[in-house]
Amino acid sequence: MLSIKKLWPFLLLPLLIAGCTTTPASFTNLTPQDQLRNANNLYPVEVAFNSRQQTLRWDSVRPSVVIGTDFFPMKQTPLMKNRYETLVPIPPGNKVVYYRFRIDYDYTGFGKPGTNSTLSDVYRIQVIDK
Repeated sequence: MLSIKKLWPFLLLPLLIAGCTTTPASFTNLTPQDQLRNANNLYPVEVAFNSRQQTLRWDSVRPSVVIGTDFFPMKQTPLMKNRYETLVPIPPGNKVVYYRFRIDYDYTGFGKPGTNSTLSDVYRIQVIDK
């Protein structure tokens, strides 16, 4: 008959596995959906990114905006740890643009570090002519 001492590691295994799984990331789009047309055709896009993944290395986060097949790198917003911003071009003929946020990051894994990425839902910007 097996003793409790011998079964103890197997009883803790599900808790260990559950604690190591990746929790979903959360994106908060801070970009206004409607923006007035401007002369330089560049429009601000901003996102707040949160994750409960304990192995995520925050110093390695590389955010970008994806429009079609184009990637626009984002920079960290001053004084904010988890907010990122950039300007995206919207040509004069376009009134609506659909975009996503992509976050590439490194994480600490068992034995060696790894790289992963996550995508947001699809958002839209509507440019309003003055």
